[in-house]
Amino acid sequence: MLVQVPQLGPGALAGAFVHERHLGRADLPRFEGWWSTEAGTRFEMAPVSRPPATVEAWQVSNPPILAMGPVRTSLELFDAVGMPALRERSVRLTGYLERLLDQVTAGRPLTVVTPRDPARRGCQLSVRIGAGSANELTKRLRHEHGVIADAREPDIVRFAPVPLYSTYHDCWWVADALAATVETNR
Repeated sequence: MLVQVPQLGPGALAGAFVHERHLGRADLPRFEGWWSTEAGTRFEMAPVSRPPATVEAWQVSNPPILAMGPVRTSLELFDAVGMPALRERSVRLTGYLERLLDQVTAGRPLTVVTPRDPARRGCQLSVRIGAGSANELTKRLRHEHGVIADAREPDIVRFAPVPLYSTYHDCWWVADALAATVETNR
């Protein structure tokens, strides 16, 4: 079961999975808010929470409507496309990026460290850089080439071709930008 929990940042929604075995367990520590108490007594604002025996016991506040609009729309898109189709595209797109990165890493101080088996990974590929800072490399990729990557210091740069909107051209762009950026560091 999924429940909305406090916002993590400006306009950001958050959710948490709560296993059904935890329902009705008032003894478990959790954040509590006025929406995590029984609906019939919620507006009494009592000093002691009375959580319902449902997933709503973990809900902290009412969902912000403007932030929920994009979430609802994205869920409709996922329903329309379907997870099997997205996974199939993800495997193809990530495999293509992996082949391009194999070409880029050959003869360079770079190594793709993500498992090769698509069943053991999602759409993200991690590349270990031989020298320098992962943060610095991702900053250069963004500022010099418009490539958004994720850094895990000290030496991992992560690329994620998202199947819903990334293209094969995006993958080529990433590989080309990585090769150019690493070449200028030699």
